[in-house]
Amino acid sequence: MALIGKLVVCGVGLIGGSFALALRRRGAVGHIVGVGRKPASLERALELGVIDEIATDWATALDGADLVLLATPVGQLDAIMSAMAPHLGPNTVVTDAGSTKRDVIEAIYRRLDAQLPRAVPAHPIAGAEKSGVDAAFADLFVGRKVVVTPLPENDPAAVERVRAAWAACGATVVDMAPQEHDRVFAAVSHLPHLLAFGLVHDLAGRANAELLFSHAASGFRDFTRIAGSHPEMWRDICVANRQALLAELDQYLAELAYLRALLMAGDGARLEQLFDEAQRARNAWAAQFSPTSTAE
Repeated sequence: MALIGKLVVCGVGLIGGSFALALRRRGAVGHIVGVGRKPASLERALELGVIDEIATDWATALDGADLVLLATPVGQLDAIMSAMAPHLGPNTVVTDAGSTKRDVIEAIYRRLDAQLPRAVPAHPIAGAEKSGVDAAFADLFVGRKVVVTPLPENDPAAVERVRAAWAACGATVVDMAPQEHDRVFAAVSHLPHLLAFGLVHDLAGRANAELLFSHAASGFRDFTRIAGSHPEMWRDICVANRQALLAELDQYLAELAYLRALLMAGDGARLEQLFDEAQRARNAWAAQFSPTSTAE
């Protein structure tokens, strides 16, 4: 018997599609239903075999559903939860893949108050610069972390169902408090994306942009890779987590001011010391990953 009889994926893109493909490959799901705002994307998911059925209304989608994954940009989740709430069955577990947790949890308390035991927030730490269902693949979560931020009201069995689903995708599941989650990912995910988008936007707006881009090589490619990510998704993440992100941005601005002061003084010795410390910290972190790892 499959771990999940009926799975509903709302937002069948890179994350939602990869979740469905991973569970299907491992025989952990019986039937997969896709829900979304773009019919063409859902038709493509059906064509690719990512989903088995397209649902155009929540009553049909949620009938007999065991697990629902909300894998849309976080700015859409409040409205989605409001629409689905009247149709949720007594045994359906709802989880999400949002990169921020405070706003998602506020929406859960606001819209899914009757389903709190079975609404389990989570965040898969995986991604790529490409988006959409065509970018989805079954091994996206293999060896990656998934952070679960359980609510006090959650039924332990519901939390375990979410953990088991992600584990079946090959992920390592860890728990974290929601506030700590948002602070951590503001520093190591949201800020890097903000910086990459900002640098590319700055260069693209210059009079000699064509010349600059024509000479950009691997260093620029690696630094800006994540600026190819989904703009709507990252807009929602940055706005939702702006308090923690602003604190990290201020910290980084202080670091930039220090670097600027070293450059103005021509202090090569201190620059080299800073670069050496950064290199050792970065290499120690990178050593735990394979050369092809692209976790977000």
